[in-house]
Amino acid sequence: MITTTPEWISRSVSRLRSAAPAAAAAGDKASDKTPDRAATKVAALDKTVTDVVAKVAMPRSTHERLQATLRRGQEALSPRALRRLLADLQEVVAPQVSEIEGGRRAQAVADWYAKADPEERRDMWLLMCEQFAPDATRFKSARQRYEAAAGTAEEGQAEISLRRALVSPRTRLLQRFAVFPDGMRFLLDLRAELLPLLKSDKRLLALDAELEHLFSTWFDVAFLELRRLSWDSPASLIEKLIKYEAVHDIRSWADLKNRLDSDRRCYGFFHPRLPNEPLIFVEVALVDRISSSITPLLDEAAAPADLGRATTAIFYSISNTQTGLRGVSFGDSLIKHVVETLTAEFPRLRTFATLSPIPGFRAWLGKHAGAMLDRLDDKRRAELGRAVGFEPPQATHLLAAVDKALDLDARSPVRQMLLECAAYYLGRELHEGKPVDPVARFHLGNGARVERLNWAGDPSSKGLKQSYGLMVNYLYDIKRIDKHRSLLAQGKVPVSGDIDSLCRD
Repeated sequence: MITTTPEWISRSVSRLRSAAPAAAAAGDKASDKTPDRAATKVAALDKTVTDVVAKVAMPRSTHERLQATLRRGQEALSPRALRRLLADLQEVVAPQVSEIEGGRRAQAVADWYAKADPEERRDMWLLMCEQFAPDATRFKSARQRYEAAAGTAEEGQAEISLRRALVSPRTRLLQRFAVFPDGMRFLLDLRAELLPLLKSDKRLLALDAELEHLFSTWFDVAFLELRRLSWDSPASLIEKLIKYEAVHDIRSWADLKNRLDSDRRCYGFFHPRLPNEPLIFVEVALVDRISSSITPLLDEAAAPADLGRATTAIFYSISNTQTGLRGVSFGDSLIKHVVETLTAEFPRLRTFATLSPIPGFRAWLGKHAGAMLDRLDDKRRAELGRAVGFEPPQATHLLAAVDKALDLDARSPVRQMLLECAAYYLGRELHEGKPVDPVARFHLGNGARVERLNWAGDPSSKGLKQSYGLMVNYLYDIKRIDKHRSLLAQGKVPVSGDIDSLCRD
């Protein structure tokens, strides 16, 4: 009995290939003018079945490929090349090799990696995952010792043995890659390239988890330096601001100079191994009240604000620069450090808030407009119906009406409905206990609260596309940050009274 799909296909391929020459010969006898056509058909058939086999067959593990002689299907490196690469990686972590020599050998592997194509790089990732995993037998034995020693004088030593058993050769390998001068940059770029492939290839999860764990230690806030970025900073550093700005694109040097003017501050966290590369940076406007629109803040022609009257610091853009550090959070530490720095320079500052986009709102409303309409009572449903020209209004009617949000006047029932939907989205909508909006998730996770919605806060095409032009202020009340975090942990989003009223629970 044939038990696997690849086996069935292989036998079918053999039969097809043996039958193909006979078919071609029969075609030749029938017409002397068609031999080339018959040969072409045979070749096409051969390629088709080969492609099918390659697609259906499960990918081989590196253990299987290292024992093989020939490459199969879409495998990038031949078994011989794979064995050679494995030997190079093993040499990096050889017990007798010093840290410096290990780093030099790691750099040689990194030089190969720089020239490799994406599939060859994936083969190296797979080797790191499957050939440098923890010793399962050693771990099992250490765990049994630890469990047996619980509550005894041997518990401490057993815990040490268990911790050592959990350290994989992969950890040592990655540490050696971090030794050479550009090693940290190499590892960050490697993970950035790896991340998009995790969903399609679960074999890579172990390497990703190891990198994230190491980065969370190497990039701990204790090792980071807060620096102010100004117009006098090196040009190469200022160019990084333009490159990495993720919230409001920097359109020109004049735009950048405005953001670094006397009434502005820009700060970034830096790591000693990446001295000219901000890991995250925040742009701050010093004003006399909480800002309701991004337009005046980005107005290049506007005169600088009077710093003597500044009572409020507005964080209007926070940008992470390193994709490879996904999951490693230091945004809350950045904000705390910036607040301390600003307070020392400007003792009159009392209010610290953001002016933030709501990037997920429009897409969310497109899916939940009907549910939001169902929350209306009969009176408000009738008012909204008259405003959109359909009674009772349906989701499509509401979405069509809010599509021209900037044309709605202050008394419009459609405008009021849109504000209520946005308040509900930010103040009530959670997924697995966390806000669904990514920016809300960041600031609320850092201890802020949802303070105020701003109509036409961002009238740009990007703002309209994301949130119908709405923006939101998150307030950082330094004395209540821990309280707000506690509320969020309980599944309650911290919000102001105004936002709470708009939610209409």
